[in-house]
Amino acid sequence: MVAFSLLVAVVVQEAAKPRAARTWRGRALGVVPYDFSPPSWDRIRLAYWNPDDDRLFTDRVLGVGWAINLHRARALLSVLFGQLFGSGEASVRLGHPRGD
Repeated sequence: MVAFSLLVAVVVQEAAKPRAARTWRGRALGVVPYDFSPPSWDRIRLAYWNPDDDRLFTDRVLGVGWAINLHRARALLSVLFGQLFGSGEASVRLGHPRGD
């Protein structure tokens, strides 16, 4: 219900602008990001895997809301696991260990 309400707010906000001023990207109610322009691979990468951005939640590439910067999530999880297991350095491994 909230997502639908935000979508309606975005459409109303953009429709209220003169046709030439409609960009279909901005912030709904001044807070929630939205973007309905066609996504590019570069924008997708910057939203979902951006080592240069310290934010965990970035602007979504297409639609209303936020995306998760998986690079930042991985870094935060590495720190958390390092603290939980008492090592200064920690790495998050996906899959099975090699060798043995």
